[in-house]
Amino acid sequence: MKKEMLKGFTMLLLIVVMAIAGAAISNAQSSRKTVATIPFEFSIDYKTMPAGEYVVQALASAGDALLIQKVDGSTSVLRQANLVEGIAKESPARLVFHRYGQHYFLAEVWNGTETGRRLLKSRAEQAFESELASISSKTELAESGYEAIVVLASDR
Repeated sequence: MKKEMLKGFTMLLLIVVMAIAGAAISNAQSSRKTVATIPFEFSIDYKTMPAGEYVVQALASAGDALLIQKVDGSTSVLRQANLVEGIAKESPARLVFHRYGQHYFLAEVWNGTETGRRLLKSRAEQAFESELASISSKTELAESGYEAIVVLASDR
């Protein structure tokens, strides 16, 4: 009887230790930072972010939010983002922007693993997308159209 209780207690202790280790690993992964130099002004929702060097970090404590902050701390924004899986197990860290004419919107953040974060399209981006779909092909915006822009980053 004592052997069975000791065996059960040992198993319980092992499960607790594994759960704590898993939580520590998960927390360490969520604190990864992606750093990129963005050569153009861009928007996140209705906030305009100037060109410069940015740090992007997933914040598990705030749901699936991303903190996008200029390295000098002058500008930052917190934005909800969905977890997405990519095709390749290892790919370079990168930020993906949607460009409509001369307007750029941050769309995805990948930190060099097979998972990334996708920001929901803001109303401002949806308006550009809608405008682009409804205008004739002879205007400047229609000629320049939509394009996905990738900015390589480093993972820290």
